Amino acid sequence: MAGEWKQASIGELCDAGAAQLQTGPFGSQLHAYDYVNDGVPVVPTEAIRGRQIDHSVLPKITQTKALELSRHRLRPGDILFARRGVQATGHIGCVRQAENGFICGTGAIRLRVNHSTDEIDADYLSHVLADPASVDWFKFHAIGATMPNLNEGIIRSFPLSIPPLTEQRAIAHTLGTLDDKIEINRRMSETLEAMARALFQAWFVDFEPVRAKIEGRWQRGQSLPGLPAHLYDLFPDRLVDSELGEIPEGWRVGRFADVAEQLRDQENPLSSPDVLFHHFSIPAFDEGQNPKPEYGESIKSLKSRVSAGTTLLSKLNPEIERVWLVDVRPGERAVCSTEFLVLRARPPFTRSFVYCFARSILFRQQIEGLVTGTSKSHQRAQVDSILNLAVVTPPSPIVAAFDRMADSLLARTLECRRESSTLAALRDTLLPKLISGELRVAHDQHGYEEYSP
Repeated sequence: MAGEWKQASIGELCDAGAAQLQTGPFGSQLHAYDYVNDGVPVVPTEAIRGRQIDHSVLPKITQTKALELSRHRLRPGDILFARRGVQATGHIGCVRQAENGFICGTGAIRLRVNHSTDEIDADYLSHVLADPASVDWFKFHAIGATMPNLNEGIIRSFPLSIPPLTEQRAIAHTLGTLDDKIEINRRMSETLEAMARALFQAWFVDFEPVRAKIEGRWQRGQSLPGLPAHLYDLFPDRLVDSELGEIPEGWRVGRFADVAEQLRDQENPLSSPDVLFHHFSIPAFDEGQNPKPEYGESIKSLKSRVSAGTTLLSKLNPEIERVWLVDVRPGERAVCSTEFLVLRARPPFTRSFVYCFARSILFRQQIEGLVTGTSKSHQRAQVDSILNLAVVTPPSPIVAAFDRMADSLLARTLECRRESSTLAALRDTLLPKLISGELRVAHDQHGYEEYSP
């Protein structure tokens, strides 16, 4: 490694004034009455992962309470450590402009870089800390077996290599460009999926086309927003009573098993130790829906076989929505946790219909009502009960029309995920080489990036 690189610890950076550490507020400072539907977000441990802050799990507190905790307000560039828990310990999140003013939650430790020094760049430091080797280091040094914990002393002792500031920024720019594209793909995927789900909600839950006819908001040959005129002819103009309430005339009440069948093929990956499997596990879903490539020898228990064109539905803790539109291509071997049901659409229904149905609000409410078990971590919905749930089934021409519109949206989400997976693999390959100095990156006088071993 070139001589201009130096070794330091986070503690030395803090002592030099280049950074500071602060623990989040104690739990006793927050009470149930502080939380509101619309207020200042607080970043808890479970929101910190993969250099990101997950906005879907942020509680909010009153403005009054946020003023009391103003010393814990976050700024862009802050780095948050998930301080405790087997799954969380060692993961970090980077505070971006959108999170400016959020509150550092209990169980988090904030590392703030002093931007007035020329010692360390916050983006570079965050990439170093996000390196899997760094995460493993923190997990190894965490205190406690049942509930591992980090503390400021452990964080201060973390060693790192520091190149010149210009090279730090070049490294951060290279890796950040890949992260930005991955984030764009994630948002695009979310938007496309939301469009497909909104269409399902309008047609098969709210019966909007039928109500438009009943209320006189539609006339033959005219369109309403989101639906071409010729498709309205597929929908009736009356609602009739059923065991599920009012449903469109000509539609019927069936069972979820009429819409999707459960595939029950199982596989023991240990029997194929040299085969590379795509492992769809509960942790892999929770960490961004990225199946983990693993050889059979490392997958220790019996799994369910995952076929192309299927949808995974978790029966474990159904209040947590885990519905997975899997992407298995020809020739790939894939397995999943037996906590997932492997569902294949029964004709005339399609995967797009099954996926959107399994994510619909009404279905989620039904499946949550099937929970058995007293332990919070081991509550499950029974498979037979799920398959026996009453559902409204529309005529096949309407299903086909929905699929023509929704399938293209969901197919594009899978394309975004594939591209992001490729970019993430490139980033994960570059990351340890760049932060160790094995691969050097700098900007030349024309602004181009140069790499050299």
